[in-house]
Amino acid sequence: MLTGAHVVLPTKTVRNGRLAVDGTRITATAPAGARIIDVTGHWLVPGFVDIHNHGGGGAAFSGTAEEILTAVHTHRRHGTTTLVASMVTDEMDLLARQAGLLSELAEQGEIAGIHFEGPFISPCRKGAHAEELLRDPDPADVRKLIDAARGKAKMVTLATELPGGIDSVRLLAEHGVIAAIGHTDASYEQTVDAIDAGATVATHLFNAMPGLNHRTPGPIAALLEDERVTVELINDGTHLHPAALELAFRHAGAGRVAFITDAMDAAGIGDGRYMLGPMEVEVSDGVARLVHGGSIAGSTLTLDRAFRRAVTVDRLPVEDAVTALSANPARLLGLSDRIGSLEPGKDADLVLLDADFRVKGVMRRGEWVVAPQLP
Repeated sequence: MLTGAHVVLPTKTVRNGRLAVDGTRITATAPAGARIIDVTGHWLVPGFVDIHNHGGGGAAFSGTAEEILTAVHTHRRHGTTTLVASMVTDEMDLLARQAGLLSELAEQGEIAGIHFEGPFISPCRKGAHAEELLRDPDPADVRKLIDAARGKAKMVTLATELPGGIDSVRLLAEHGVIAAIGHTDASYEQTVDAIDAGATVATHLFNAMPGLNHRTPGPIAALLEDERVTVELINDGTHLHPAALELAFRHAGAGRVAFITDAMDAAGIGDGRYMLGPMEVEVSDGVARLVHGGSIAGSTLTLDRAFRRAVTVDRLPVEDAVTALSANPARLLGLSDRIGSLEPGKDADLVLLDADFRVKGVMRRGEWVVAPQLP
């Protein structure tokens, strides 16, 4: 039993509240003989859910099983109790083979699934992806990756204006896989067509897509205005100007924003040289850029930092930040019955934060990943 905290529930925040855990679940009442932990003055929020993450702790999701777990555990220590492993553009056979390994870890419950960010993206908006490995989103190729993931593919990012893009969106929707619009040079009209075909996510909105223009509004306007679309945002202070974040929240509302990290393996480590798929990256002052070309190459963000920035710099209500970090991504993954909010019957995934919104404890499925650090 955790007592005395500000407990952020789906409909309200309870001051001086309490939360009971029995085994792996949150319960309505404390079990007999429960250990009482006084966390007065702290915040209790649901475990964070990251749907777009390439690695951390010096390891990437393109690596071995041991390296993948290193990355997973790095982000868990920062409050991310549920994570989708993202893969960058590479040879199709290598992507398919890695998807097989990742699917095994998904079956074991270590990750929540697989996200393919590439190779079906626009050369005009490739960002930190190897241009020579990009290809049009032929439905047969998309199906190859879905099959390789053995039911654990959760999302595929597409430039839906490319040949085969709309048919691939329909294929993904039919198989229960999220079709995400990103790394795209699409027009407003082409984006609307993709949404109508079944696309439901904007991959890191604003980044790797045309900007807003008063005569050619492009994909940003279409993605923000449609109630069917959830928009990813990288809230690290580098990828987005605060005004862009405010614009997204004002037009999409907290119910349609998902904070992501788009982290690469430097997350939780520091500056230096790293690899993002086949691309060499230099991290300086926490910002990752390609060695050749200088494009921003993912981030070194962890979701606890995204949360803290949201409430202390962007001045979002704590409840809106929790919605964007936990409830919305859980809903996208179809896991709202288990995770994403602090409710009886759900997994005991929670983050304990101090008054300055710094992580002081992380629980996943009833076990402390980071034991409470109390004065």
